[in-house]
Amino acid sequence: MRAAIWTDAAQAIVMIVAMFLMLWVAVDHLGGLSATWQQLNQVSPDYMDVWPGAVVGLASPWGPTLFIVGWLFAGFSVIGQPHIMIRFMSLDSAASTNRARLYYYAWYVAFYLAANSVGLLSRLLIPESDSFDPELALPTMALDLLPPVLVGLVLAGVFAATISTGDSLVLTCSAALTEDAMGKTQKLWRVKTATVTVVALALGIALSGPQNVFDLVVVSWGVLGATFAPLLLVYIFGYRPGEGLAFVMVLAALVAVYGWTRIPLLTEYYEGMFGIIVGLAVFALGRMLGFCGPRKRV
Repeated sequence: MRAAIWTDAAQAIVMIVAMFLMLWVAVDHLGGLSATWQQLNQVSPDYMDVWPGAVVGLASPWGPTLFIVGWLFAGFSVIGQPHIMIRFMSLDSAASTNRARLYYYAWYVAFYLAANSVGLLSRLLIPESDSFDPELALPTMALDLLPPVLVGLVLAGVFAATISTGDSLVLTCSAALTEDAMGKTQKLWRVKTATVTVVALALGIALSGPQNVFDLVVVSWGVLGATFAPLLLVYIFGYRPGEGLAFVMVLAALVAVYGWTRIPLLTEYYEGMFGIIVGLAVFALGRMLGFCGPRKRV
């Protein structure tokens, strides 16, 4: 837990410095705020529209509405992410929750706005090409606008954004394997072997998965959120499903997410939304059939 928190803190600093550096340099290169805003609005008629007319064939307002609702579910999926939840588990008291919330949202909002702004500006700085990989936009902009030393800083920010989640999940999975599956008393070589095994499994998934890192991360977020969020929500409200029902909830949500990703029309929307709904529906059905104990007051 300590390792995950300290590495994330260092990586967060690199990420936000690199992103704001790119934002400042890009705006300056385009002639300032006023000139940049005018150029953004000239990209296309709906490029800067917050509420586009249609999304993936669904007429207004259903396309954007489904997109927004899907990402609300994505935010709710935070409770299914073990590498994030251990932060809340490490709080010394409930009184520290507000301070933790302030740190989290202040950093997240600032970084989110900067990252989206840089993404919008990339259309002005990089010529359009059907063969161009959008995930290379940030490194390409850095190479064009910055000296080599600062290019290294931006690349460090890119890798920090990737590794901050990756290493936390590796540490969390390794700890779950050694502490829960193997017992509390462990030899050092077993702990290290468990970590190497988790890394090898993650590497295999990455190499065999889609080439687009963003898509792989979003699907992973959806899988974790869909499988764990319904179960945790049930426990929060005082219900105690049996092990069999809990397992079926997790499995059904996982299958639902996979099925969602197989439907071309729905791939642009958050797949975890359907998984969460299916997981809760399985619980409701299992409770009706008597596979859940009586509710406890919370």
